[in-house]
Amino acid sequence: MIENDRKSREVICGEVINHPNSVFNVLTPEEKETLQHNMSCSFFKKGEYIYKEGEKPLGLICLSDGKVKIFKEGVGGREQIVRMAKPVGFIGYRALFAEENNIASAVAIEDSVTCTVSYEMILKLIKTNSELSLSIIRSFATELGFSNNRTVTLTQKHIRGRLAESLLFLRDTYGFEDDGTTIKVYLSREDIANLSNMTTSNAIRTLSTFASEGVIAIDGRKIKIIDKVKLDRISKLG
Repeated sequence: MIENDRKSREVICGEVINHPNSVFNVLTPEEKETLQHNMSCSFFKKGEYIYKEGEKPLGLICLSDGKVKIFKEGVGGREQIVRMAKPVGFIGYRALFAEENNIASAVAIEDSVTCTVSYEMILKLIKTNSELSLSIIRSFATELGFSNNRTVTLTQKHIRGRLAESLLFLRDTYGFEDDGTTIKVYLSREDIANLSNMTTSNAIRTLSTFASEGVIAIDGRKIKIIDKVKLDRISKLG
């Protein structure tokens, strides 16, 4: 993040546009240049809101650096995490393209950088570049498939299965540290619970059980996956 603070807006946006996983890779050099000149960058400290539920979307937001949780507030103010974002993924796109207000909030879970392009600019590019349209549709369809699977998981699996799947999801989303076992994201027990649709006390208790069974190892907010096969089995059995 310190390095990002020293970068110019053009450099940050250029990295987003030309990232190997970016949907913008299909744009022509001229279109990329136009897009780069029409993107704005924002820096967020850990815990800061990127957007809030009920607000009108300001544009298509692409995460350039950091990690973000997207959540809805339920009964009694309890959060339900519906997505976790990583670079260079989109956030807040559903409300933007539906031309509605946000139905969820996004918060940086570590220092993060976003690049935003206006709705008008995205529509212009979509109308003139069919490959971009298809690229964005594929991205949205993949996310929809994940959301459908998560709905089934959170309603049909038992606590152990839900928590195991959440840990595997975090691993698949953010990867491991250099040691090859520590999940590269450090969530609070409350966030892990909100991701798994359970109470914080149940999350703490189940994590401790996994640790006693040798499935994981816990060091504060750091979680190491010790037995990948067993964790995957617990997730599948539900």
